[in-house]
Amino acid sequence: MGKFLHDFKEFALKGNVVDMAVGVIVGGAFGKIVSSLVNDILMPVFSIVTGGDGYKNLKYVITEARPATADGAAAVEEVAVNYGLFIQNVVDFVIIALSIFVALRVMMKFMKKEKKAEEPAPAPEPSAEEKLLAEIRDELRKRG
Repeated sequence: MGKFLHDFKEFALKGNVVDMAVGVIVGGAFGKIVSSLVNDILMPVFSIVTGGDGYKNLKYVITEARPATADGAAAVEEVAVNYGLFIQNVVDFVIIALSIFVALRVMMKFMKKEKKAEEPAPAPEPSAEEKLLAEIRDELRKRG
């Protein structure tokens, strides 16, 4: 049991796991921001443009709702295909995917610039004098 706990501790405290946990938390918060953007800003504008009262209310009703009656018939809930919510979720997904794509592109550009800055400059070509001295050195090693 002690080895198991030790191995789990090593796994949990690795940088990758902690980074992933932070990413999930930030991603969840980012998802809420994008959902609010879609629900509270974009969809109302789209519904004005299309002349409707919002995509949330778009649906195809299969069975109408009926209240309970006095003679004992039970209430029946509405059965509907809520395609408006589906449209809203698709728009939500596209905006999230686009935002992540743009963020990753920006990060990759910064990483490339940083990597180029870290790379050492290539060593200069040795001069003719340095080449001659290296040949003399090698020849002396062979003899001695």
